[in-house]
Amino acid sequence: MKRFSKLLVLVFVMALIAAACGSSSEETTTTAASGGTEATTTTAASGGTEATTTTAAGAEFAGMMVEADCDDPTNTSNINYIKAVDENTVEIQLCTQDVAFPAKVAFSAFGIVPQEYLDANGGGGALVDAPVGTGPYMLKQWDKGNQLVMEKNPNYWGNQAITDTLVFKWSSEAAQRFVELQAGTVDGIDNPGRDDFALISDSPDLQLKERAGTNIFYLGMNRDKEPFTDERVRQAIGMALDRQRIVDNFYPPGSKVADQFMPEPIFGYTPEPKWYDQDVEGAKALLAEAGYPDGFEVTLNYRDVVRSYLPSPATVGQDIQAQLADIGVKVNIEVMESGAFLDASDAGELTMYMLGWGADYPDATNFLDFHFGRTASDQFGAGFEDIWDLLDEGASTPDPAARLDIYEKATALIKQHVPMVPIAHGGSGVGYRADVTNAQASPLGNEYFAVMDPGGRDTFVWMQNAEPIGLYCADETDGESLRACEQITESLLAYEIGGTNVVPALAETYEPNEDGTLWTFHLRKGVTFHDGSAFDANDVVASYDAQWDLNSPNHTGRDGNFTYWDALFGFKNNAG
Repeated sequence: MKRFSKLLVLVFVMALIAAACGSSSEETTTTAASGGTEATTTTAASGGTEATTTTAAGAEFAGMMVEADCDDPTNTSNINYIKAVDENTVEIQLCTQDVAFPAKVAFSAFGIVPQEYLDANGGGGALVDAPVGTGPYMLKQWDKGNQLVMEKNPNYWGNQAITDTLVFKWSSEAAQRFVELQAGTVDGIDNPGRDDFALISDSPDLQLKERAGTNIFYLGMNRDKEPFTDERVRQAIGMALDRQRIVDNFYPPGSKVADQFMPEPIFGYTPEPKWYDQDVEGAKALLAEAGYPDGFEVTLNYRDVVRSYLPSPATVGQDIQAQLADIGVKVNIEVMESGAFLDASDAGELTMYMLGWGADYPDATNFLDFHFGRTASDQFGAGFEDIWDLLDEGASTPDPAARLDIYEKATALIKQHVPMVPIAHGGSGVGYRADVTNAQASPLGNEYFAVMDPGGRDTFVWMQNAEPIGLYCADETDGESLRACEQITESLLAYEIGGTNVVPALAETYEPNEDGTLWTFHLRKGVTFHDGSAFDANDVVASYDAQWDLNSPNHTGRDGNFTYWDALFGFKNNAG
């Protein structure tokens, strides 16, 4: 719990640091460079597109600026502009205060890539299969269906990776992952099966690192599709399930029944209201009121991919199928390929489905705003404006106690509208060989392999639940993809290794103005990308604009949804 509170203290303290926010149309500053030569910086007015810097060496830096109008209805984001003030400084002006802004910036989906590589590949193309970043590892080979091989970045700006090679393997079967760990063919495995926790803990050759249940598994329903257009039907499903039975039968140690969407360790959780108790007769009565006295038939979709929030997809799906039969609902199970499933759920194409979420950063905005906010995906169908208004207020309220009051009201509305049924906060763990030092089980699922030493061996082999879907993680939401990207690309800020506090990464320092709407990031100097190009402020602007601007030629990726950016910041030029 201390880790979470430290981050929130950091966010709120930073929001009180004063930094002047200039409003003049043009400003010219002349300072002496280290060699005694003058450096002149001209900052463009808000309607301009470039800021030109003359460096001590005499070369001009043409700084990019991308902008929107906070009052423009096609700007559904909370961003007014992003500007490269000079080679090593980026400004981001928000429309309204966002108290979780540093924690969002630190998220790995917002990794920085070279402007030139973006322009050459249209934002997608090679980036999906051959990313270029600044991280401690570089992609060497992706043998699809088999393994992903990364090699040490010899020019890394920080501490170099301990091992020369990092290999990602995968298996959807917990038993297979455990066998590989026992045999010593892998150095670490994600999500051991519930029966393997004790075996790993008791073995002198292995070690177990446990994760807290900072996640949610839920049964989603689309209110735009019959019969879930009727709130009473969704409420009936909400009270029909024996959620304790599911956790007791299919979840590992450390798991608990979800009494709301938010996990207790995440800021924004409130003790009340709790979810409906199971009430089969009450569920039947609600279905009868809604015109379904004999129940109805529906398809339940899921992907057969193990996650910490869903360790046994098939058996959980079958149990939900059996439980809903008790209220007359006939469930037909349809298993989908992982990428196709995520794309279909984001697009609002599924009627009822099993999905979940693991914490990206420890704040309510990551859970509630992403799923139920104004810019959330269409997975639940049309959003609820009463929930939108509360979440907008919560995101811009700096006082923690006032925020908790807001989130208690939002949780009550989610219970009323029932876009989903919260079922479990899944405990999970990571198994390692005993000789691995600096082993981690990150509460955010973003294990950082550069600091792990596999007993002096020059290769670290990791086995996770599934193959990455794509490696341009600006356009991915899958945790297995994000973990791979986190070794290759870096964001302006990061989370501490094995924890949740925000720490510097590509930005050495940052500060807001007095009202928390203008954030200035001072970039680390001397950083190079894996292709040898130099990192500067334009790379930040270009990387962000590729996600922000729906009209950008670089707004392409594996599927073009850019779900995280839309949910956490919103798009501009969003005519739809």
